[in-house]
Formats: sequence, C-alpha cells, structure tokens
Amino acid sequence: MTQAELRLCSLLLREHFGEIVEKVGNSLLRTGPRPLRLLVGDTGLLPDQVKKALCVLIQHQLARFEAQPRGWVEYEARRERVLRILRYPRYIYTAKALYGDPGELLVEELLLHGHLPMSAAVARVADRLTETMEDGKTMDYTEVSNTFVRLADTHFIQRCPTAPEVPPNGKVPPAPALSIADKDMYSVPRLSLVGKGKRRRSCDEEEEGEHKAKRQKQEGGSSEAPPDDGIYWQVNLERFHQHFRDQALVSAVASRMDQTSSEVVRTMLRMSEVTTASGASHTQPLSSNEIFRSLPAGYNIGKQVLDQYLALLADDPLEFVGKSGDSGGGTYTVNLHKALVSLATATLESIVEERFGSRCARIFRLLLRKKHLEQKQVEDFAMIPAKEAKDMLYKLLSENLVALQEIPKTPDHAPSRTFYLYTVNVMAAARMLLHRCYKSVANLMERRQHEMRENKRLLEKSQRVEAILASMQATGAEAAQLHEVEEMITGPERQQLENLKRNVNKIDASENQVDETIFVLESFIESTMRRP
Repeated sequence: MTQAELRLCSLLLREHFGEIVEKVGNSLLRTGPRPLRLLVGDTGLLPDQVKKALCVLIQHQLARFEAQPRGWVEYEARRERVLRILRYPRYIYTAKALYGDPGELLVEELLLHGHLPMSAAVARVADRLTETMEDGKTMDYTEVSNTFVRLADTHFIQRCPTAPEVPPNGKVPPAPALSIADKDMYSVPRLSLVGKGKRRRSCDEEEEGEHKAKRQKQEGGSSEAPPDDGIYWQVNLERFHQHFRDQALVSAVASRMDQTSSEVVRTMLRMSEVTTASGASHTQPLSSNEIFRSLPAGYNIGKQVLDQYLALLADDPLEFVGKSGDSGGGTYTVNLHKALVSLATATLESIVEERFGSRCARIFRLLLRKKHLEQKQVEDFAMIPAKEAKDMLYKLLSENLVALQEIPKTPDHAPSRTFYLYTVNVMAAARMLLHRCYKSVANLMERRQHEMRENKRLLEKSQRVEAILASMQATGAEAAQLHEVEEMITGPERQQLENLKRNVNKIDASENQVDETIFVLESFIESTMRRP
C-alpha cells in the first residue's frame, strides 16, 4: 500500500467517522491483520474505544474479521472499500437518476448506516420524503417498498451474509464465518409494509413520546421484532461500477461514431447487465434478432439498418463490439476488456496533451501505435526536428510515461552496438497516474478542510442567524424583525461566505472529476490483472 493511498484513507476515515475510528483504521492499514490486544497497544486507546471503532468499521464493510486456528480473532482493514467512500455521492446521484427520489434516499440510508433491514430503510425514507411534501400529503410505504424491490431485482442492493445457526449443544466459535447462498443474495422477503411517512413532532410531543416509551419499558412491555428481523441489506458497489463502466463505454461510442451506434451498444449492455459477471471480459453473446426486439421504442430503425450498424461496430479498429457467430442473424458480444484498454489509453493521451502539449501527445500516440521505435524513427514518423524530439522524449522518460528498452547486438552491452528503443508500458503508466490521482484527491480534501477551519467562526455565526430566522418564521414574525436579524451578518461577511461556498463547490467538483479518472484507471488495471 502506497503512502498516497494511506494518507487518503486516513483523511476519508477522519472526515466520515472521527479521530478514534481513523486511528484504529490507520493502524490496521499500516500493519495488516492484527488481534484486538495488539491493536489496543498500537493505538494507545482504551479497549472499549477500539471495540466500538471496530464495530463501526465492520458495520460499514471497511474491515473484516477471521478466527485463527489457535483461537484468537484477527481484524483486517479493506483498503479498496475505504477508498470507495470517495465515490458515495456518485452512487447516490446514479440511484436518483435511475429510480427517482425514493431510490436516492434508499441508497443514501444504506450507505449512511452500512446495512439496514428492509422495513427500517423503507420507514426512514418514507419519513424523509413526507418531511419535504406539502402539509396534508404523505409518502406511502408501498411506493418506497416497490423501489426497494426494483433496486434488488437489478442487483444495485444485496443481502448481507449471515452467521450460521449454532446447534444447541454445539461449541460457539470465537467469530462466526458469515456466508450467504447466491440464490438468496437478491431475494426480497415478502413483507406487507403498510403505513405512511410521519413528520417530525414538536419538542413537547417528542418529550411526551419519550415518557410513554419509558413507562412501557418499566411496565415490562417490549415492542415486537419486525417481520424481516435479521435480514440486512447493503449497497452492491460492484453493480454500480458495472453501470459506470457501461455509461463510459456508451459515451465513447457516441463520440467516435454517432448516437444510434451508442444506443445499439447501450441496448446490448442493458440486455446482459444482470447475466454478465462484474469481472467478465465479454458480455454474453446476443443475436441480431434479440437486439432488434430490445431496441427502445423511440428508435424506428429497420432490421437491415441495425445489421449495418452492427457490422460497422464489429469492423471498427477499437473492437468494442465483436462478432462471435452467424446464428440468429449473427451473434455479437461487447468486448469489455478492450473497451477499458481504449478508455485508459485515451485518458493517458489526454493527460500527456494537457501537461506537455500536442507535440508530446503526438509522440506518445505514435509509440502506442508502433510499440517500439528508435529516436531517429520517432523524429521521422512524428515529423518533429531532432532537437525537439530528443527533449520531448527525455521529458516523457523522466516522468515515467515512456520507457527505454536496450537490445544489445553483442554480450558486452557496448553503447555503440546497442539498439535503444522507446516504448510505452500502459500498465506502469496507469499505475503511476493512479498514484498521482490519489495524491491529488488527498490535497483537495486537505485544502477544503483548511478553508473550513479558516472560516469556522463566520460559519458558526451564519448557522446561528439561520436558526434564529427559522424559529422566527415559524412563530410568524414580521418582515422588519426578520430583516433586522438578517443584518447581523454584514456585507463583507456575506461576500466572504459566498467566496467560501464557491471555493468549496469547486473543490468538490474537482474531487468528483479526479474520481472519474481513478475509476477508469482502476477498472483497466483490475481487468488486465484478471486476464490469464
């Protein structure tokens, strides 16, 4: 694990869970799997604090545990899962785009709590949606429940693994081995969730409700367990990544060819999204007739035109779509690995062009296409003067974007009898740029925290004024009184707040843009590593 990744993981844990969880997570990330006793010694925290921090990490799938043969339990941080916290806003936004407000809030609640039973998630979301509605209107549980079922059917959420039942006379293990059958992973329990969302009560009503709950507890009455007690759900991040990859692929086809071609590819991906495994290099073969029947209603293109588009896509040098057979009017697959290679290569080319200019990008593209070239060949093919070409090649070499390979004619490796070939190792360049992306995101996060610290007093003042205004509006205060409270924040302070808001929005947007690059590079590296 690199220092950049460790720094970014620490910042994410501190921002979302606080200092104690960050200390425990950081210790696990640095040292690897450890038992509780060593964790307490390394962090200098109380055993109770370490236990609670581990509970939080396990609840959010940021750590795992495993019983060792000698009887103790070891805890291990999941680095890749901690880094996914950076992508939470994108998961929530995607759920909103696909399933509306109920989908957005369901995914948000599951990410916020790590995992929840269906009944609890539906009730929370219905209450939150009711809060935003006009007086007299409420959100029905049935509508939220239907969205939950749709999310499970499309595999965007999945059931958490559970501990096996211990027989009455059996020995209880120090830590349960959690597991779940594939057939149960997306099966939603049949619940008759009847009810409507509730609005927040006033302070008096809340106090009265608390007294009533305490009285019931003292009298020995206990609320009955929900019907889906013990069945917990979590967000399936791999399925979201599959969706992001498909979107990137469709956008690439649209920019290279046209909108209809991209719609054909989108249809193929949609048909095989649930049947294709997240790590597969190809989608399932689909016949031309099946694709034609599944095209969206708005695309009135004939079967013959579709066959022409499929032939064009199959003949394209990028090979996003390949022909795998002739049955059913021809069967086609989407080559996911080659698509990821093309996306990663395009990202590398774009970065070289932005940092070093169009001439360096021309040399980089030339080396990608020709694989190995001598310096003289680079000058000739790129049509760049010798001195400039030498400078550019050295610049790319010093940044590790280009590699130099020596091929000696004789065993003594004499420079005069050695070929020096320039080449691009796409995998090494992608790893190096991924490392830089992690550093960039960590810098952005630290900058945002610095901006917030510098303006802490002003932000607190602004929040106090907003709270006063809200309470006055609720009691029906006059406009003059409201204006008087608003003037507690002076003109320069208001300007400073606007500047802060603009800067923080820019930093947030930059974080999201860097994360898109991280996603492309990570997907390419994972896909390449999985290939035999």
